[in-house]
Amino acid sequence: MIAPSPWVVRHLPLVAAGGRVLDLACGNGRHARLFATAGYAVLAVDRDFAAISGLQGMLGITALQFDLETGDWPLAGERFAGVVVANYLWRPRLPDVCALLGNGGVLIYETFMVGNEAYGKPSSPEFLLRPGELRAVAGAAGLRELAFAEGYVDSPRPALRQAICAVRE
Repeated sequence: MIAPSPWVVRHLPLVAAGGRVLDLACGNGRHARLFATAGYAVLAVDRDFAAISGLQGMLGITALQFDLETGDWPLAGERFAGVVVANYLWRPRLPDVCALLGNGGVLIYETFMVGNEAYGKPSSPEFLLRPGELRAVAGAAGLRELAFAEGYVDSPRPALRQAICAVRE
């Protein structure tokens, strides 16, 4: 099991205690497990049933299989105290992701950015953030930025990453 992202761990305490959290494109659920262990009710969503099957029946986690890139947005009308996205980008849904935050809701988002192709995958511009892109998306959604980082990281592997933590006030 891959360890939770230090960015997510650092900002977890900003999410209202006991609130409902969405782990979007959760993969095997490293962040869903982190939040559930901390007492949050977690909805873990991924299109890969095999990846999320290990989350079925875990205390505090509801695991659902959805393909977020096709069809209707399955989470329309839902509200969360926290939304976590790590290592995933589908630009057409970024405004929908921000709209999932209730009042006081916290977005914790971290993924790869342009330049990462020098270090491996993802390498397609379609899946790499442009400089300042998460900042612009959060601002357009009316979120207040709490923390932002972009650039080279050497852990867990060399990469170019971008991350934001923002709140809906």
